[in-house]
Amino acid sequence: MRSTTQTAATSEQAIQQALKELGIRRDQASIKILDEGKKGFLGLGAKPAVVIVNVKDGVTVEETPSSPVVVEETKEVVESAAVDISEQPIEAVSEQTEPVVVETPVAKITNDKAIEESIRYMKEVAQGMGINDLDVTHEVEGKYVHFQLNSSKAAQLIGKRGQTLNALENLVQLVANKYSGNFMIVKMDVENYREKRKVALEQLAERMADKARRSGEKVEFEPMNAYERKIIHNALSTHVDIDTYSVGADPHRHLVIEPIQ
Repeated sequence: MRSTTQTAATSEQAIQQALKELGIRRDQASIKILDEGKKGFLGLGAKPAVVIVNVKDGVTVEETPSSPVVVEETKEVVESAAVDISEQPIEAVSEQTEPVVVETPVAKITNDKAIEESIRYMKEVAQGMGINDLDVTHEVEGKYVHFQLNSSKAAQLIGKRGQTLNALENLVQLVANKYSGNFMIVKMDVENYREKRKVALEQLAERMADKARRSGEKVEFEPMNAYERKIIHNALSTHVDIDTYSVGADPHRHLVIEPIQ
């Protein structure tokens, strides 16, 4: 599935840019608005809107060159080569049997480049949020790249229940795979927030499970993302006297603990 991420002053402008780049109509696209723009980038400050547009399954799109600048350069080089040949004596031209091969520079796609561009993008986003002291370290483990972010404004990068961090992770995933030679999975954390959150959720899961046992009635959690629901599912997976399952639709999907009678 082809996709593109675009930013603009408004979400509609960003959508139109994406449709033009992909060469499709609006009814052929699946559109996800990451940020409306009016409330600012990731909800902080007056920043551009951000959208992701995917080509719907079954829609056939004719591939277009991804780098028109390189194509234009190639045209200019060929024209220049043609002029040089035309100025040669007729005898020299007739003796030339080998075709002229014009090579154009192609940007090297590597994992190192993907990591470099990902870090650059993260710092640009942070600066747009008024964060100028962002420090980023990383570790690569197979197809996974783990980014650790540190800043005096860590809470701003994390957001309410990790929403800003999750959104940034999704965006960096797209950036990384644009420059990667092979598919990469981005994992991002801010000052070990995810590990601390995991411990807190596991403790909450045990308390809620005890409550369900004592009351004999099901207990419902507040809405959580899939990552956090999975942590609770895993934490209670060995308990034989309760059952856990998720109900509802995102962003209101939540987990339920029900005692087994």
